[in-house]
Amino acid sequence: MSASAAVRFAICGIGHIGRRHAALVSRHPGAQLVALIDVKAELAPALAVEFPGIPFFTSLEDYLQCGGYEADILTIATPNYQHALQAIAGLRHGMHVVVEKPIALHKHDAEAIVHTALQTGRLVFGVMQNRYSPPAAWLKQVVVEGRLGQVYLVQINCFWNRDARYYQAGGWKGRQQQDGGTLFTQFSHFVDLLYWVFGDITNISARFRDFNHASITDFEDSGLVTFDLVRGGSGTLQYSTSVWDRNLESSLTVVAENGSLRLGGQYMDKVEYCHIKDYQLPQLPPTNLPTTTVRIRVVLLITCR
Repeated sequence: MSASAAVRFAICGIGHIGRRHAALVSRHPGAQLVALIDVKAELAPALAVEFPGIPFFTSLEDYLQCGGYEADILTIATPNYQHALQAIAGLRHGMHVVVEKPIALHKHDAEAIVHTALQTGRLVFGVMQNRYSPPAAWLKQVVVEGRLGQVYLVQINCFWNRDARYYQAGGWKGRQQQDGGTLFTQFSHFVDLLYWVFGDITNISARFRDFNHASITDFEDSGLVTFDLVRGGSGTLQYSTSVWDRNLESSLTVVAENGSLRLGGQYMDKVEYCHIKDYQLPQLPPTNLPTTTVRIRVVLLITCR
């Protein structure tokens, strides 16, 4: 591929998130949208207006067998349980793959994706856009630079609303084998942030409760997880989707040897508290998570060509 060639994208799954991927790819000067894929044939007329000239396929298999619309990147934004098999299919077809979270619902499926990527020499990118928010990037830098000293406590709170308005009857959301559960679909970004910044954890203990979702999901709506950080210190993760009517918060608090800090806001997109020895919080750029997601991925993939 020449340095000036646009990176070609096929988007599989054209729901709310998939449409966002398609729109951002179509507007990026270094990218080209070449195919849209979704099982809902009724989407085709509207997509033809929104993305004129882009071919539409009703299955990934049809797209892969068609030829003539080759992509460099397959973006997967389908229901959770389809991610692993579709990612592997894309890799085996010679494409790099961008996978919306979660990349898989089972460890062995995630490992199969990694092994297939290694075997084919292709790249896999999991969509964890919260890493690119200025507060998260700042937190990572502060920890890597050792400004906090020894971390003592990490507390993560994730309190959102997901009620019958979200878990529609007959849909895949809320089904154990298709959705995976609250930590997969709602709070995996914050679990990722925990590992990305603070490293591995051990001595894990958990309690789960189902307060008001027994009739609409196959899994718990709330949990309390305690753990130790392998690097030293301890932590807790408290989460719930049983908050009434609307989301309450997502927050991450750190108590450490040389100071304390707290990220807050609905997506941990604000620094609410920072008091660190011999350190002044810099002015951070504004957070714009939705548009950052695909732009970062496009830049990454162009860089990796």
